[in-house]
Amino acid sequence: MALVTTSKKACSVNPLKMSQPIGGALAFLGIANCMPVLHGSQGCTAFGLVLFVRHFREAIPLQTTAMNEVTTIMGGMDNIAQALLNINSRAKPEIIGLCTTGLTETKGEDIHGDLKTIRSRHPELADLPIVFVDTPDFKDAFQDGWSKTVARIVEELVEKTAETIPGQVNLLVGSHLTAADIEEVIEIIEAFGLSPIVLPDLSGSLDGHIPQQFSPTTNGGTTVDQIRSMGGSLATLAIGQQMERAALELEMRTDVPYTLFDRLTGLDANDRLLMFLSGLSGKPVPLKYRRQRSQLADAMLDSHFFMGGKKVAIGAEPDLLWAIGSLLADMGCEISAAVTTTHSPLLEKMPCAEVLIGDLEDLEMRAGNCDLLVTHSHGRQAAERLGIPLFRAGLPCFDRLGANHKLSVGYRGSRELIFQVANVFLEHDHENAPDSWPLPEENHPGEHHEHVAQTQAV
Repeated sequence: MALVTTSKKACSVNPLKMSQPIGGALAFLGIANCMPVLHGSQGCTAFGLVLFVRHFREAIPLQTTAMNEVTTIMGGMDNIAQALLNINSRAKPEIIGLCTTGLTETKGEDIHGDLKTIRSRHPELADLPIVFVDTPDFKDAFQDGWSKTVARIVEELVEKTAETIPGQVNLLVGSHLTAADIEEVIEIIEAFGLSPIVLPDLSGSLDGHIPQQFSPTTNGGTTVDQIRSMGGSLATLAIGQQMERAALELEMRTDVPYTLFDRLTGLDANDRLLMFLSGLSGKPVPLKYRRQRSQLADAMLDSHFFMGGKKVAIGAEPDLLWAIGSLLADMGCEISAAVTTTHSPLLEKMPCAEVLIGDLEDLEMRAGNCDLLVTHSHGRQAAERLGIPLFRAGLPCFDRLGANHKLSVGYRGSRELIFQVANVFLEHDHENAPDSWPLPEENHPGEHHEHVAQTQAV
C-alpha cells in the first residue's frame, strides 16, 4: 500500500499535469466529424492546439468562443451562440463538443440554460448534438477531463434498445492509450468474432493517416450513430480506472454490464482480458495469442537481468503511472519515486512507498539516486540535470516522432515496452562503463584461455 500525499507548494514550478479542457477536447477528437470547442479566450485554445499539433503532428480541429474582458464579465452566451452558428454553417459537423475553461467557470455561467435559450432562438441548431462538459482547468487534471467528457457523451447520446445486437461490445478506452494501443485491443476483440464500438476512437482519427480530402472537422473516429447503438451491446469493456465513470453511466442507462480492466500491461492483466473475451464469445483463445504470450514470457526472462534492482522515477497521469509502474515492478525494478497529477483509487495500490500529487520539480527532487526517469517530454531537462536517461511516456511527446504509434498493451505491446526499457538500461550502462578495461590475457593469460576453453566446451 502506497501513502498518497499532495504537494503543499504555493505554485507549480515545472508542471507535470495538463488541464481538464485539453483532456475533454482530445476525447471529442475521437468522434467522427466532430468539432471540439473551448469556451474561453483565444489564448486558452491556442495553447491546447499547439500542444496537440506538436504531439500528433497532424491538423487539429479545435475552435474557441473567443471570450474577451467585457464578455467574461457580462456573460458569454452571445459568444457561444455565434461560435455554434459559425461552426454549423461552415464546418457542418455531426456533433459539437463544448468544454469550459477556468475563465468561464470562475464567472459561474449557466451554460446549460444558455444552450436551451440558443436552441430556442436558432431552430437550425435543433437537431445538432451539442455535448457540454464542465471542465474547469483550475482543478483536477487531463484524465479527469477525458473521463467526464466520455461520461457526458454517453449521457447525451446513448439510447437503450429493445434488442441486443449479436456480437457487438462496447470498448471505453482511457486517455493513456495511444492510437496503436487502441488498434491492438480492437484486433484482439475481433479475433474472438466480436465487433467493438470504441469510444473515443483516436485510432481512427489521429493515427497519422493522410486523408483523401480535406475535412474541417475530425477525420475518422466513432460515428454518432454507432454511439447511439451502444445500448444494444452484449457487454462493455472499460480500459483504465478513469473509464469506470462512463461505464457505470452506460450500464445504468442501458443495463449493459461492464467489466473494468485497470491495465493491459503484463501477463496477468492480458490473461484476464483474453479469458473474459473467450467466455463472452464462447470461442477458445486463438493460437497466435498463445504464442504471443510465450514470447512475452521469454522477453521477461531475457530482460530481467538488466532491469532487476534498477531504481525508477515515474511521473504520469494515474492510469499510465499504474500501467507502467506495475509492469516495471513485475520486472524487478524498484519504484523509488512516483508523482502523479490527480487522485485515483489506483494510487494506494502502487508498488512503492509513496505517491505524490505534484509536479516535475517534485519528481526531480526524489529521483536523485534513480537509474531511469519515466515521464513525458517536459522531463528532458530534469533527466539531463540528474544525469540519467529519460524514457518518454504519455502526452505530450514533441521531441520524438511516432508517439501515437507506440504500442504498450496486450502481450505484444507489453513485450515491446519491456524491451524498450531494458535497452535504455543496457545502453546507459554501456555508455557509463570504463573507457578501457584490462583484457584478461594481459594479466592472467592462463585463466583467460581456460575460460575460453570452458565456454567452447559448453
